[in-house]
Amino acid sequence: MTDMASIVLIACLAILGLIIAIALFLAGGYLWWRHKRSQLQFIEPNEDEESSSYSLRAAQDIVDSGNPPTKPQVPVTHAITTPLQNNINRKLNGFLSLRTPLIGGSGASQTKPQIISSLGNPGDGTTKDSANKSISMTDMYLDSTDPSENVGQIHFSLEYDFQNTTLILKVLQGKELPAKDLSGTSDPYVRVTLLPDKKHRLETKIKRRTLNPRWNETFYFEGFPIQKLQSRVLHLHVFDYDRFSRDDSIGEVFLPLCQVDFAGKQSFWKALKPPAKDKCGELLSSLCYHPSNSILTLTLIKARNLKAKDINGKSDPYVKVWLQFGDKRVEKRKTPIFTCTLNPVFNESFSFNVPWEKIRECSLDVMVMDFDNIGRNELIGRILLAGKNGSGASETKHWQDMISKPRQTVVQWHRLKPE
Repeated sequence: MTDMASIVLIACLAILGLIIAIALFLAGGYLWWRHKRSQLQFIEPNEDEESSSYSLRAAQDIVDSGNPPTKPQVPVTHAITTPLQNNINRKLNGFLSLRTPLIGGSGASQTKPQIISSLGNPGDGTTKDSANKSISMTDMYLDSTDPSENVGQIHFSLEYDFQNTTLILKVLQGKELPAKDLSGTSDPYVRVTLLPDKKHRLETKIKRRTLNPRWNETFYFEGFPIQKLQSRVLHLHVFDYDRFSRDDSIGEVFLPLCQVDFAGKQSFWKALKPPAKDKCGELLSSLCYHPSNSILTLTLIKARNLKAKDINGKSDPYVKVWLQFGDKRVEKRKTPIFTCTLNPVFNESFSFNVPWEKIRECSLDVMVMDFDNIGRNELIGRILLAGKNGSGASETKHWQDMISKPRQTVVQWHRLKPE
């Protein structure tokens, strides 16, 4: 009987040891995957490009941190590949590293700057972005408002190699980043994209335990004619790397490239903008008041990045406007409904009769709504335009600018607020 009990005990201990070994193996595999994820990025074909394929290549250079190379020193032969060939290459090569090795300050370190090559002939219609498309695209990311909180700054430089139609970006350093870890530091890295292309993302190396990182990494975006580049927006997004959970967003910068003078090398210090916690979107509107006939005109121009309310990841937005005197609602207006979009263009104007002596007492309650066939319409976000007690500093300033500039149209972006 004692022998049987010993055998059972040994068997239980063996099973317990096996379970512990399996758990340790799975934990080790997960940690290895997280480590590789911080260094490798899998490349998918870009469906947004006019050309049929997108290729990546790396060129080896010996460069000095203060003088980024104007062209790769290793000759690379371009080959236009079909989507099928791209798939085969991805299967053969597996993961492609998208991180640029650190450029040494001594000038003796070897680096492999990353180059994105957008294949296509600018003369055959592959770069057919018109001026209107360029303006509308960059306007989506124009924002002159100050950051709501200080989340640090980022230093980077841009230059353009006209001979090789290559944009050269150098991510230099960050300053005064917020602490995201319990140790009072962060592990920051920068994710780089050229919008509207969101699939080809490049990343710098992770800098451990620092709030003032120095990356000094160079990225090459090859095969972008200057006309095509004018319709792109550079997006730099700083993250804090976390080994065991999702990386935390620290802040981001959007720079429409149509605003950059590529006649020479440009250096920028940009304040990072924090990620919005209650991201409802933004509304572009204008105000105009004519004292002579007591007409107040509100024009709803467009909205951008509205919060998705439907199961398809879209919304059916419209805008409802109330003219108010104090807490009393007097007159209501509505725009048409725009289906399945988060970036509607309204171009709707509403005129209200408001005597001059009451212009400082009234307000406009502007509500962006999501239309629903079944159930109640949902509020996406709202603003209160008023001379006193507006929904924010920008709303109050907009109203005061309208009063101080009679008969002039004052245009301004506003961040929508949740209810």
